[in-house]
Amino acid sequence: TYGCQMNLADTELIAGVLLREGYERALGFDDAEVILVNTCAVREHAEQRVIGRVGELKRHKRAGGVLGVVGCMAQRLGERLLERAPHVDFVAGPDGYRQLPALIGRAREGERRAATAFDATEHYEDIPPARRGAASAWVTVQRGCDYRCTFCIVPMTRGPERSRKLADVVREVEQVAARGVTEVTLLGQTVNSYHDGAHDFADLLRAVGGTEGVRRVRFTSPHPNDFSDRVLGAMAEVEAVCEHVHLPAQSGSSRVLRRMLRRYSREQYLDVVARLRAAVPDLAVTTDLIVGFPGETDAEFAETLSLVDAAGFDDAFTFRFSPREGTAATRLPDAVPDGVAAERLEVLIGAVRRVARARNAALVGTIAEVLVEQEARRGGLLQARTRQHRTVVLEGPASWIGTYRTVRLVGTTGATFTGVPAATSLEVVGK
Repeated sequence: TYGCQMNLADTELIAGVLLREGYERALGFDDAEVILVNTCAVREHAEQRVIGRVGELKRHKRAGGVLGVVGCMAQRLGERLLERAPHVDFVAGPDGYRQLPALIGRAREGERRAATAFDATEHYEDIPPARRGAASAWVTVQRGCDYRCTFCIVPMTRGPERSRKLADVVREVEQVAARGVTEVTLLGQTVNSYHDGAHDFADLLRAVGGTEGVRRVRFTSPHPNDFSDRVLGAMAEVEAVCEHVHLPAQSGSSRVLRRMLRRYSREQYLDVVARLRAAVPDLAVTTDLIVGFPGETDAEFAETLSLVDAAGFDDAFTFRFSPREGTAATRLPDAVPDGVAAERLEVLIGAVRRVARARNAALVGTIAEVLVEQEARRGGLLQARTRQHRTVVLEGPASWIGTYRTVRLVGTTGATFTGVPAATSLEVVGK
């Protein structure tokens, strides 16, 4: 699986489609009769990585085995991908996962197909995702996007925006909670524009946050234009809603934002940040930022650097502009040279790290509640997360995964915290 949280959730959905048809998870590539690669199309680099990976995977194809490419890159390229990669047996876009068993069957008979038609009614309501996590669950509430940002391929790979019925979302959350999962993340391309015809995103937050067994509610990714007073009120009043918002800015320059067709100015973005922090004390704000957009001047890049300080971001995903075929940005003049964009990206990463490091250093010594998610990459440690989405590593048994712990933050690398259980010292104080 490559790409965003939507792709992670779609991989669980794909597994659900196939498991109910009698398939079983393979132990590894060499044991697999079917190999699927779930892809991203947001940046050219991501597509090139996928093409390389698919080329590597062809050596794992067994006699009669099937190699399929699914997701956004499959949607974007369609038949062209089959022509480009003769070892790929089929491609399927995000609305084509219901057809996977038939596509696999036809591939075994030597028929190569592309399933890339959009279906504005498809929410896969009858297919339970095959979730593997014990601590948290993705819940898709909206598919597609109606914003037309000039740099973004998503409307062309995921189709028009449509929202699930609130009752259907709540039913899925109840099923997740019944399994003992206490944290859910609501997913949508512009998740806070959710509206099912009768209920908006504020209604959804209140309904999900009030579901028995749910202790934490997260959502991603919102659009700055869709934080209504009703949504802010729900965030402030629903205890389960976590104190973190990932709020893509993309640029700190109003002129660049107009060329991006983001539909807000720098000042309006900062006003949204201020309103969010006023509504939700101790809110952590993270973002996405792009450098090297066509026509970006040194002065406009400097405005993006200053936005990092003005907004006080806790972290940011930073990217060089990647032109995507079919988007309006490819027709804009004054391309920024690659070398200049690379230098700007390096400077921006340094600025983000400086601000994040200072904010995190100020938290060392404080107490936080964490949800233990999984074993950390560092041997013998566990990875956990605060309500503000800060990563904490700590010592403890694997039986802690899926449970909440009170920890003291005793150190930070600038991005990740080290924590120690604080329960013992609190018990001593209590005695």
